[in-house]
Amino acid sequence: MTDARFEDGGEAPLRLKALDAEDLTVVSALVQDAVFPITEMRWDRARRRFALLVNRFRWEEGARIGEHPPERVQSVLVIEDVIAVASQGIDRDDRDAVLSLLALDWQPGEDGTGRLVLVLAGDGAIAVDVECIDVTLRDVTRPYLAPSRKVPDHPA
Repeated sequence: MTDARFEDGGEAPLRLKALDAEDLTVVSALVQDAVFPITEMRWDRARRRFALLVNRFRWEEGARIGEHPPERVQSVLVIEDVIAVASQGIDRDDRDAVLSLLALDWQPGEDGTGRLVLVLAGDGAIAVDVECIDVTLRDVTRPYLAPSRKVPDHPA
């Protein structure tokens, strides 16, 4: 048995599950440069679930090297077994704010617990304390041409 490759996915929507830190690095790479309105994040305390509806840049389609035009797709990022959620550097009252997700950073605690930090552009962050890593990334729309028609760039 061999590992799955991006090429094997074709045009099928992405659906990935992260259950450990190594899995999380893959999900983090795929949500890099995702953007979302602040109104599209929810913490359901009763279900212990934190979810975001993001407009994800499709890094897996080769846009960086010019194989495809730059595309985005709406995706749901769901974090399960959530104990607490906190934010820093964002104005949660600004209903027009659009946030840009740069990375998912795992900070392990004791006995499998830890903190998943959603690192945002502009020094913002959302910290999600969890009992364990249980993260799902699922595409929910067809891909569309990125409105900017550009590949996100991070100059050094």
